[in-house]
Amino acid sequence: MRYLPHTQAEIQSMLAVAGFSDLDELFKTIPKEARFEGDLQIPPALGEASLMRHMSELAQTNRAANMLSFLGCGAYAHHIPPAVDQLLLRSEFYTAYTPYQPEVAQGTLQAIFEFQTLVSELYGLPLANASLYDGASATAEAVLMARRLTKRERVLMSACVHPHYSQTTQAYLQGSSANCIQAVAVDAQGGADIAGLITQLSDQVACVVVGYPSYLGTLADLRTLADACHQHGVLLVAAVIEPYALAVAESPGALGADIVAGEGQPLACPPQFGGPGVGLFACRDDRKFLQQLPGRVCGETVDQDGKRGYVLTLSTREQHIRRERATSNICTNQGLLALAFTIRMCLLGKSGFVEVAKQCLAKAHYLRSNLCGIAGVSAAFNGGAIFNEFALQIDPAHGSAARVLERLAQAGILGGVDLGRFDATHSDKILVAVTEAHTRADMDAYTLHMKKALG
Repeated sequence: MRYLPHTQAEIQSMLAVAGFSDLDELFKTIPKEARFEGDLQIPPALGEASLMRHMSELAQTNRAANMLSFLGCGAYAHHIPPAVDQLLLRSEFYTAYTPYQPEVAQGTLQAIFEFQTLVSELYGLPLANASLYDGASATAEAVLMARRLTKRERVLMSACVHPHYSQTTQAYLQGSSANCIQAVAVDAQGGADIAGLITQLSDQVACVVVGYPSYLGTLADLRTLADACHQHGVLLVAAVIEPYALAVAESPGALGADIVAGEGQPLACPPQFGGPGVGLFACRDDRKFLQQLPGRVCGETVDQDGKRGYVLTLSTREQHIRRERATSNICTNQGLLALAFTIRMCLLGKSGFVEVAKQCLAKAHYLRSNLCGIAGVSAAFNGGAIFNEFALQIDPAHGSAARVLERLAQAGILGGVDLGRFDATHSDKILVAVTEAHTRADMDAYTLHMKKALG
């Protein structure tokens, strides 16, 4: 039964005010040849109980729910404790709306402040904002910020940055500057080509964007690149798709990055179809940087009685009083997902955060070693340090990466991401991700079925 809030009398009254005799007249501007005639070829409506049963039956046909997954490439299935969801359901938190009135929103503001503190510690940079939509939009905002700060347009984008992040940044910039992004290929280890990026530096470049880790799974030392960038007045932007990597790797801020943007989903919620995510963003402690920071910043202060309190310190949005000088059109602080990220980080603590990362690292090396021991499988990039993700190269004699993944799927295993989706030259490569949620039995099963898929 459909929910129709308006009675026929109310509909007729509204039509009379608008000057129409019936609802069809509302659509008379649509040409006849563009209008749909007849009924949609769909089954008749079901009652609620029947519909729920039908949806459950459809859900049972989804194989992915029962498949062993080694997917990653920017969305990772780490363990999210039930406590996170239960705390999110508290009525005072279950909204993402902006806490405009600090006198009635101290809890929300404090949670945002603590979120910023965690991001600052994670990225090794002192200024963090109140979150963005996701890692891709955060990276695009970082590039826009760098262009505002340097008054330059050109951007060097390493191919080790996740393709979705690169494409989103291109979409953000296409209305203002055509062809301002120059792509720089990865090195032989699948990471940022430091030497190649340095040769492209000039006083026309606003920033260099690198993936840390590379979306292909490898980690690179950014110190040399950061020093070279700063000698040319260029800002270094690091895009982080896997926050757990920073538990065992040096933070990008400590390596010299000026702005760090990334994704918080691995710590906030399970991967889902299209989202949601939570964008993380931090930068250097500089007044010019603070003035150009996108979104919002929550700050700590004291009230007239000297008691600690929290306020929105910075909020230069297009719908506020500084509209023409707004640094971002982000219209929500992503409060719910930012809170989920904060809860999970606090539940883990520093030692727990490091322990999860160590498990991911050890398991990734275990699985890679086992898989590379199979005839027809080898490491796609040699020599580069990895965290929890690595690329495999499939001998063409056994078929393409897509074909091997299809065979694994038939055995109930999502074996990874076909890198040919992003680059045709990588059609023989599979990107495999491992998390602390994988057991030795899971990894051994993958190794066994990989052997069969190549047989």
